[in-house]
Amino acid sequence: MTAFPDGFLWGGATAANQLEGAYLTDGKGLSIQDVMPRGIVGPPTDEPTPDNLKHEGIDHYHRYAEDIALFAELGFSVYRFSIGWSRIFPNGDEETPNEEGLAFYDRLLDELERHGIEPLVTISHYETPLHLSRTYDGWVDRRLIGFYERYARTLFERFGHRVRYWLTFNEINSVLHAPLMSGGIWTPKEQLAEGDLYQAIHHELVASASATRIAHEIDPGLKVGCMVLAMPTYPLTPSPADVLAVLHADHANLAFTDVHVRGRYPGYLLRTLREKGIELDITDDDRETLTHTVDFVSFSYYMSVCEAADGGEAGEGNLFGGITNPTLPASEWGWQIDPVGLRITLNQFWDRWGKPLFIVENGLGANDELVEVDGVPTVEDDYRIAYLNDHLVQVGEAIADGVEVLGYTWWGPIDVVSASTAQLSKRYGFIYVDRNDDGSGTLRRYRKKSFGWYRDLIASNGGTLTA
Repeated sequence: MTAFPDGFLWGGATAANQLEGAYLTDGKGLSIQDVMPRGIVGPPTDEPTPDNLKHEGIDHYHRYAEDIALFAELGFSVYRFSIGWSRIFPNGDEETPNEEGLAFYDRLLDELERHGIEPLVTISHYETPLHLSRTYDGWVDRRLIGFYERYARTLFERFGHRVRYWLTFNEINSVLHAPLMSGGIWTPKEQLAEGDLYQAIHHELVASASATRIAHEIDPGLKVGCMVLAMPTYPLTPSPADVLAVLHADHANLAFTDVHVRGRYPGYLLRTLREKGIELDITDDDRETLTHTVDFVSFSYYMSVCEAADGGEAGEGNLFGGITNPTLPASEWGWQIDPVGLRITLNQFWDRWGKPLFIVENGLGANDELVEVDGVPTVEDDYRIAYLNDHLVQVGEAIADGVEVLGYTWWGPIDVVSASTAQLSKRYGFIYVDRNDDGSGTLRRYRKKSFGWYRDLIASNGGTLTA
């Protein structure tokens, strides 16, 4: 195996709404997640319901010190987490932040510093304040740019001396497929005008670039990245028509990063808008703001898909479209497992943008069974170890190809509530949390077999991987 570079950042990734709990504690306001008890597979409710597992999460808000100690035992050099927007600005449009919310993240950063773990912070991770969603229809309204700028500036001024790496939005390209979760857009997707959707996307892109500008003004040493959902797409057949379908699918997925990296709208996206009869409200100030480009590109990678000119059957787990690849196995939730696709993605992104890359999500959700081994509760998750090994082998190959990769954060190192299905039974962690889909359980933490495997992998800087 090619050695991973010195200083490669190893760790894990989580999101506030999936693990913190304490959904109304210390002045926190409601977010869209607090009224989405079924994840993205069901509509929101009018008010929070008692069966929403995200309200308690895994109680990380009160157990963060215990959890970070476990991350330190794993040997993490980086931990990606998100800040809950409604914990800092409960409604999202206030003039002044909630000090108790800021103080919580001070304490969390204290704990990371105590263990020598580098923070990687996502500013907005699928948790728009509910007030902004209901009152302004989320990012459809241009005023959200200003609210987000105030929020981002607050974070940079409070934490910028402690946090070097920042991500503006989580999987920003998912707005096309999940407008409420990703864009805070309260209008139901089926009633949403396509022009409004693209205008909302434009507002997010401007806000992201503005946050990058603000960060660099406050401290030029801050590193700001975009974060996108990566999903390599293959033609179902060698037909040129299928290859062209792949090109169109790639354009739809890569356009967001083209804007983040190049500072302008690509010609193919402008053509799409013209042909749809959509004329965006883009000001001269918007165009100037977009020129403030990111320092690195980060992405999630879970699966690949196929495309064909005449369509085909979408996989059960392909929430963002795409046709099932008949050559690949799938997880219990229908997500197709494709380690080589990660190497392809890394090369494609590096060749296209030439920016350092950061793999900030990759993982396997599974129904884990807690058992006792020598009297100690654990999970014999060899399937997770195999998944992790095979994907990281391909990361090593991409590095050997010449791709600059900053680091890798597994989603999620500890079991959290699933974003897509709002289940606890869809487990990703190296750490088992005793909580069930019905809300029962002690919340005790147990090390899975994969815990020791990942710990040894990090200690060897990738040297224990087997091709």
